Amino acid sequence: MSDPSAYDSYRSGLELLEGGDHHAAVIALMRAREVEPEAASVREALGRALFGAHRYREAATEFQAVVDGAPTNDYALFCLGRCLQLLGAHDDARAPLALAACLRPERDDYRAYRDAARRLAS
Repeated sequence: MSDPSAYDSYRSGLELLEGGDHHAAVIALMRAREVEPEAASVREALGRALFGAHRYREAATEFQAVVDGAPTNDYALFCLGRCLQLLGAHDDARAPLALAACLRPERDDYRAYRDAARRLAS
């Protein structure tokens, strides 16, 4: 039996993610990333799965890779900021959360987390 394609692993990972099985989603999405390491959609989905599995440092790495390729991706910026907050790096979380809130000013959640990072930063 051959290895699943990056697309098959990605689709499987998304299904697992949507079903709430973050740990299994991480495995499938890591397989997809091995084949397609530059695919932003794979990196973002893997970041989401890692976040859901409470693996915030690894999730931050995935979201940072997405932001590096697409600096105006508000969702990736927001998720990067949330990871940093959950790691206790409130100073570092301020910039991505502020950018996300500027890009999508209608998002109350973006503003709330941005404001929390500002309050908690040293």
